[in-house]
Formats: sequence, structure tokens, C-alpha cells
Amino acid sequence: MPLVVLCGLPYSGRSRRAEELRGALAAEGRAVCVVDDAAVLGAEDATVYGDSAREKALRGALRAAVERRLSRRDVVILDSLNYIKGFRYELYCLARAARTPLCLVYCVRPGSVSAGPRAAADPGRNGGAGQRPRAEDGGRPLAAGAAVRREPWAAEPQEAEQETAAPALPAFGTPEFEESAKLGSSASYPPELMEALTVRFEAPDSRNRWDRPLFTLVGLEAPLPLAEIRAALFENQAPPPHQSTQSQPLASGSFLHQLDQVTSQVLAGLMEAQKSAVPGDLLKLPGTTEHLRFTRPLTMAELSRLRRQFISYTKMHPNNENLPQLANMFLQYLSQSLH
Repeated sequence: MPLVVLCGLPYSGRSRRAEELRGALAAEGRAVCVVDDAAVLGAEDATVYGDSAREKALRGALRAAVERRLSRRDVVILDSLNYIKGFRYELYCLARAARTPLCLVYCVRPGSVSAGPRAAADPGRNGGAGQRPRAEDGGRPLAAGAAVRREPWAAEPQEAEQETAAPALPAFGTPEFEESAKLGSSASYPPELMEALTVRFEAPDSRNRWDRPLFTLVGLEAPLPLAEIRAALFENQAPPPHQSTQSQPLASGSFLHQLDQVTSQVLAGLMEAQKSAVPGDLLKLPGTTEHLRFTRPLTMAELSRLRRQFISYTKMHPNNENLPQLANMFLQYLSQSLH
């Protein structure tokens, strides 16, 4: 069943949204499984995101937990920061390999840098629900959640510093929102860690195939777009599987033996037929319904090299349906390679 990936900074109401979505789907009789940091670590620990090695191990554990639970019966909801686009791409590949749809729910704190001034004032629709937050930098739009990077030696105006401040400061949200968002989190994130996470945050972009369909929710006041999420999960087709994740066509145990036998018979018949042939003759070889035009005498070394090439290519795409046509296929390969 589908995979729902929740993305957002701490105190953005992400866990509350995950619980709301789980309750709505469970009320419809669907089996829902929620995977979060606490389920992997035993308890939510904010200090993990201050240690790159521990954070990498956490991402691996989350990915493994999601992979184990992806099935045809359960809806899997991943409730974590998921702020690295490379990790979101790995989750997309998991869903593609399992041939199941997925969607991304991006939770943004109202009034924060992640949301941007436009998203906080006029939340709309993006990829099915919600306007993707944007910020302006010199007239060019920036991706939602992108922090303005500053060089350590560069001095900037006081106004710019205020705009790029960490979202952990109280000025970015109301006390009511702070208390409501913290209800879904048992860990406390210090301001220094919040600022570091804001700088490292790679906001989702609906132009990326692994970030769509994208639903952006600003604050807890905006209603959860259940109808759009339900359509994305249960009515959309799964991402097309990559060739490396597809199983090879079934082939009989005697396929290679028959391939070797047929090509050997064709070579033996060709060596015998060319003894009495003159250029321009059409040679009829055993096991074939087509003819080969004789242009010049061929050596066994040359024919053996072409036979090895044909066998190597055919072994990569074995198919029992091609068994009756192996001789004609080899004859066509010889004709194209020799002329």
C-alpha cells in the first residue's frame, strides 16, 4: 500500500498531522503503520541531529523500517524531519521498487523562514493542496525552506539578519501554536540546533519526481486535504519501476543449451554450404526458414567470434518465446554483421 512521507522542521505540527492522517485513514478501515524517530530510537532524542554519525544511522534505521513495512495491505506514514532530498529520493526508490504510490506532506511553521511571507499570508494549492512557500531574493524565487546562506566574513544589514533568524525564536509563532505543535514532540530542540537544521534544510520541490505529489500545510489551522491525499494514494498509479528493480523474464533450464546447439548447427551448415557456393548464391541453412546471401568465403574464427557475440547478447534477454526463432535470429545477425 502507499507511502506517506512527512517533512518539516521541529515544532511545525508534523507529528500532529501524522496522527490526524492516521486517524482519518484508520476510520475508513485501512491498516495504517506510523514510523517515526521514537519507534526506531525507543524515545525521541533531539541530540541525534547534532551528531552526523548518529543521524546517518537513524536515517538508515528509518529506511529499513519503512522497507520492512511496505506491503499491499498497510499504509505506511513516515514521520521524521526528512529534510535531505537525497534521503527522500531513496524513499521514492523504495516505493518504486515496491510498485506502490507515495506522496509528500510538507509541514511549515507559520511566519517562519521556511514558510516565507507569501505562504503565511495566502496558503493555496500546490500539487494537490497548498501553495509551495516562496521567498524573494533579488527578484528571484527561492525554494521553500531554503535558508539564506551567509559567508562568515560578510557583513549584512540588520534587516537581513532578522529575516534569516532561526525559527526557534518566539517571534516567529504565537504561543498557542508553540504549545499545540510541541504536543506531538517529546524532545526539546535548543535554539542552536534549530538554527543548524534550518540552514541544512532542503525544502521539497514539486518539480522533482521524488517530491510529488506535494502537499504543503502552513500551521495547524489549515485543514488537512484528505480528499486530495486519498486520491494521490489510492487513485494514482505507482511510479514506473526502474529496469534494475525488475525481475528477468523466466527462461527454461535448457535455454542456454538450445542456444548453443542451434548456433553450432547454423555455423556447421554455413561452413559446409560455402564449399560449393559462388558469390551471389542464397544459402539455405539447417533450422532456418530464411536464406543467407553468400558474398565471400568466411573463416571459422570470424564466424565463432560473431557466434560468441550473439550468445552474450541473447543471454542478457532470455525468453522461451524466442526458442523457435533462434536459428533465424542468428542468421539475421550474421547477415547484418557480414554486410
